[in-house]
Order: sequence, then structure tokens, then C-alpha cells
Amino acid sequence: MTASIEHTGVFEAERQRLHALAYRMLGSTVDAQDVVQETWLRWERLGQVGRAAIESPAAWLTTAAARLALDTLKSAQRQRERYVGPWLPEPVLTDDDGPLASVELAESLTIGFLVVLERLGPVERAVFLLADVFGESYAEIAPIVERSEGACRQIASRARKRVRDERRRFEPAPSRRADLLHAFMAACAFGQIDDLRRILSDDVVLVSDGGQEVHAARRPVIGFHRVSRLLASLTRRMPQDAQVELHEV
Repeated sequence: MTASIEHTGVFEAERQRLHALAYRMLGSTVDAQDVVQETWLRWERLGQVGRAAIESPAAWLTTAAARLALDTLKSAQRQRERYVGPWLPEPVLTDDDGPLASVELAESLTIGFLVVLERLGPVERAVFLLADVFGESYAEIAPIVERSEGACRQIASRARKRVRDERRRFEPAPSRRADLLHAFMAACAFGQIDDLRRILSDDVVLVSDGGQEVHAARRPVIGFHRVSRLLASLTRRMPQDAQVELHEV
């Protein structure tokens, strides 16, 4: 095996994991891909001698990708302060991680979880994900975020508490969730307000993000009356031949 093929193989073996980390850090597939690409370029620029001196290529690649994602996140959060309307993470199918789809990784891929992570600061988010989702030690995390091991433990503890406080109080069984979703879609499609009332609470909140490319509510819509009226308006505008597919994100 030539040195070129070998170093490419080392990177490709970690590519999926690097993308998984970057996406959870950033909530954007495009930004995650940019992080992975820049990590590859830095790995390649090390040269054969530089790469040979690295004891753990996987750890080096994780550190490089995490630092790039952290820098990108800090910049992105400043930009989102000027974003018109709510910003929501870019959805991906929850089974997209293939062999990486452990329970922890699958759960951390859901939109609900990513929205919770938006409440954390960049360093909190990085430490929490690296420690609790990707299983990195505090000794490995400390140089990535430029904090001591003790500080990383404290940051992780605070982040866990914030995530727990923000998480849903209960999680319906998958079959129950699917039944509710299909009932919700049917009620919207046929304008069945009474059925919607049985599904949605009085204090329901609807948050939408058009990516600044399509029209969307600029503020969260609060309350059953307003939400149901908006949903009815949206379904009336859909073409008669429109098809809707349901996927868990």
C-alpha cells in the first residue's frame, strides 16, 4: 500500500464520524461538510513525515474537526443574531448515520435534541457532545476547547443539567407517535378542527424556518386558535396533486 493510499484510507475510516460530530455541533449539513473537507485538507498538508509522527490519527482528526466546528459555530451564532425569524437546525433523516447509529447518536440527531443544543454556548455544546455523545475523555476534550480537565467536567455537568431541563418530560412510544402524526396530517389536510383540538394542546407553539428562501412566520405562533388557523391556511394553498411524505427527523 502506498503512503498516499494509506493516509487517504485513514481519513476515510473517520469521515462519517467527523461529519456526525460537525453536524451535531453546527446543525447544518453544508457547514458540516465544509468542516470535514477542511479537516481533510489539513490532514493532507501534514505530509507523510508529519502524519507518521502522529500517534493516534483518529484523535488528531477528531481534534481538528472539533476545533473547526467550534470556530464555525461561534461565527454562526453571531450571524444568527441577524437572522430574520427563528433559526432551526437543518433536518436530516435520523437513520442517516448508518453504522454510527447507536442509541445515543440516533437520539442526538433529532431536531428536538438539536434545538435544545441551541440553548448551549459553543464551548458547552462542544464539551457536552464530545463527552456524552462521542465518548471522548476530558483529557482529550481539554485541549480542543482550551480549558482544563476540571473546567471541562464542570462545563459538562452544567450542560447536562440544561439539556435535562429543556428535554421533553415524556417520550411516547414510536407506534403512538406515528399514530398521532398521521392523525395530525389527516386533520390538517381535511380541515378537521375538532380532530386537531384532540391532538394539540391549548398552549401549542408552532415554530417555522423558511431558510430565508420561502415565506415563513417570523415569530413563533402561540396558542391552538392561531396555530390551527395557520395550518388550515397552509393546507388550502397546497396543490391538489401535492404528495406528502413523513420522515422522522
